[in-house]
Amino acid sequence: MKLKVIIVDDERLALRRMEKLLEEQIEVEVSLDLIGTFVNSYDALEAARREPLHLAFLDIEMPEIDGFELANRLLEIQPQLQIVFTTAHQEYAVKAFEMNALDYLLKPVNQSRLAITLQRAAVSAARTTEIITETDNIKLCLLKNIHYIDTYGAVQSFPWKTLKACELFAYLVYHHDNTVNKQTLIDLLWPDQDIERSTTQLHTAIYQIRKIIKEIDLIYLELKYKDGGYSFVLGELKLDVEEWESRVRQAPDVTSDTLDQHLSIMSLYSGDFLEEHRYIWAEYEQERIRLIWLNHMKQIAECYSSLEQYTEAMLLYQKIVERMPYVEDGYFGLMKIYSILNHQLEVRKQYQIISNKLQEEFEVTPSKELTEWYHEWSNNM
Repeated sequence: MKLKVIIVDDERLALRRMEKLLEEQIEVEVSLDLIGTFVNSYDALEAARREPLHLAFLDIEMPEIDGFELANRLLEIQPQLQIVFTTAHQEYAVKAFEMNALDYLLKPVNQSRLAITLQRAAVSAARTTEIITETDNIKLCLLKNIHYIDTYGAVQSFPWKTLKACELFAYLVYHHDNTVNKQTLIDLLWPDQDIERSTTQLHTAIYQIRKIIKEIDLIYLELKYKDGGYSFVLGELKLDVEEWESRVRQAPDVTSDTLDQHLSIMSLYSGDFLEEHRYIWAEYEQERIRLIWLNHMKQIAECYSSLEQYTEAMLLYQKIVERMPYVEDGYFGLMKIYSILNHQLEVRKQYQIISNKLQEEFEVTPSKELTEWYHEWSNNM
């Protein structure tokens, strides 16, 4: 493959030397396409906005925007861009590799050392191309907890170093394709800190997210900075909660003929939206998704019941009770089946359980519909 390259250095002689080294590079079988050489960082950013790039050679000590800041801005535009820092000063090496740079070259750069860098870049670019062909299986997941499904269909967790980076990631994924203002994020995640410290914390978390995305090769997931805020662009990646909801809404009515299809959809629901993280901001969405799940489960259970497959129906109603213990639907469904099977004690038991729960938690009695059904049933006993 051909690597698309840019060089940025505020010294024209250094710029010309690196260009000449690349033109003369024959020690490795790497085809290069030099997109541009720039003494101005802003021109380099414009080039990155115009077309995809594979590799950027950046001088570190430059006016206005130094190499580290330029690298951050370039990665905001193209997260998979490989960065190589060039400098005459050894002391920048640690910071360069903290930024997950591909390499760090000391000036004056020689051909043999440059050959090693280009070989690394070629291997990395080839790996990225390979991953693109496998990405159909990759899925971001917010049901139950934050995780992802890799190209082999295996469940993988993210190696978060801080809880705030994890929460920021979840929030931006949930609001994907929408720019969230920096101040909104600060108010959400660091409300009690001063503006300088909270801004630093935000930038640190953003850096962690970018680094992790790169490490685990989520190449379609793009974190953008625009208009004073951040946004995630999912690209070809699927989000489990959206995929599940879409399947539920597009599915035909639950009947004996479509039951298997609905059971397959039901199996995709691994847990409530971000339930293990207990984020306050996620509570509304969690409840909305749970109600869709509840309605779907009830339809499947009612189908089983109509087919006189009472054991299967009871198992689903029991799942409703376990997941939503203060909602009547699960208990009511069980009561109806127990009445059909003439299990009178179980009918009374379920009614007593939900009555006690509602009284203890909300100081209310069961709904009029449930109460009237129960009294009518009792009178007919």
